[in-house]
Amino acid sequence: METARPVPGASSPPEKPTKQRVVLVAILLLTLLIAYLDRVNVSVLLADNGFLTEMGIKDNPVKMGLLMTLFLIAYGVANVVLSPLGDYIGPRKAMAISILLWTISVMIGGIATSFATMLIARVILGIGEGMHWPMQSTFVKNWFPPHERGKANGVWLIGLMAGPALAMPFFTWVVSTWGWRPSFFVLGILGVIPLLLLWFYVTDHPKQHKLVNQAELDYIEEGLRIEAAEEAKIKTGSLSERIKSFALNYRFWLLTINYFCIACVWWGTMAWLPSYLKAARGFSWAQMGALSSLPYILGTLSILFFGHLADKTGRRAPFIALAHLGSALGLYFGSMATDNLTAAILISLGIASIALALPSSWAILQRIVPGKAMGAGAGMMNGLSNGGSAFSPVLIGFFISISGSYVGGLMFLVGIAVVGCICMTILSLEKY
Repeated sequence: METARPVPGASSPPEKPTKQRVVLVAILLLTLLIAYLDRVNVSVLLADNGFLTEMGIKDNPVKMGLLMTLFLIAYGVANVVLSPLGDYIGPRKAMAISILLWTISVMIGGIATSFATMLIARVILGIGEGMHWPMQSTFVKNWFPPHERGKANGVWLIGLMAGPALAMPFFTWVVSTWGWRPSFFVLGILGVIPLLLLWFYVTDHPKQHKLVNQAELDYIEEGLRIEAAEEAKIKTGSLSERIKSFALNYRFWLLTINYFCIACVWWGTMAWLPSYLKAARGFSWAQMGALSSLPYILGTLSILFFGHLADKTGRRAPFIALAHLGSALGLYFGSMATDNLTAAILISLGIASIALALPSSWAILQRIVPGKAMGAGAGMMNGLSNGGSAFSPVLIGFFISISGSYVGGLMFLVGIAVVGCICMTILSLEKY
């Protein structure tokens, strides 16, 4: 049989776009997943008598909360001070530096013999991870057209939920089997994986990537063209001009207050949930590990579904307001429940509800802040929010110590969620 030959002069079929932006967001997901494993292992250790005794902080809830608080202060300061570096050296190099820092910090944690050394390790971790998070947003801004950013943000933010969901049962098993020190050394080994992937398979912009074909590049750049034309009107040459491009916009500050409220609920519950389930509700180690992961499993589903839905509707602020409302209701009714399992489920739903707000918060930021100022804008929002929320774990510890109950700390978080709901209701009325 004779093979068909191309007809002379006939046009060849159009080139199919490659999907390297999908590979990029998968690497961002893995990087954030491992970053969150580094952050939350201490939450499990707060329920381990061996760790508490060796660090000299048993029966001292304020010092226990300080482990998360000092991390968050360093994290917040690094976000604001160091993240603009990514606008100059590029997100790839900035993120590589941050991964090296957080890997060093967990190795120090593994050999720590005093509470002071453990605090130093947590500060170094905060500095490293403080430079990392804004770079995730910069990559999305550079690689995805606006109409895909809700989904893109939703994918990498799964790491924020999947990290704790995996970490709680995993570290519970590691600590109960081998003790608390091996948990840090495991994290040191895992940190090498995203560093290698980032260095060899990621570039700052799609046009720099050898595996991005012209069809994918045209698709991305077409989506960014209108946005780039608008941003070209805004001066972003110097650092002060970059900061002014968003800092004089009151919507940026409403969004930042919203994110501060999200961070307070997030870090407050993450720091205290394992201890609450074990000490206040009487669950066993195995039950505590499983129930501690429940909010983050539910949150993963929330992020995927609502990130996609927000892209479809083009409206994001209403989803964030709904997230705060759901968080307040879940935490309130969970704290008041008499049945232990009912309380754990309601609080889990309250924590998972906050996940609705995450992709949309970042998508609004990527709409408000010009591309050349994204590192500075993301760093300022994330840094001020997380730096301010640093006092959430220690305040909860304070309320526990003076009231003898977890209810006071949970009510503090309910009030914070209401404030976030109000801020995003304002932006909802402005059609964001």
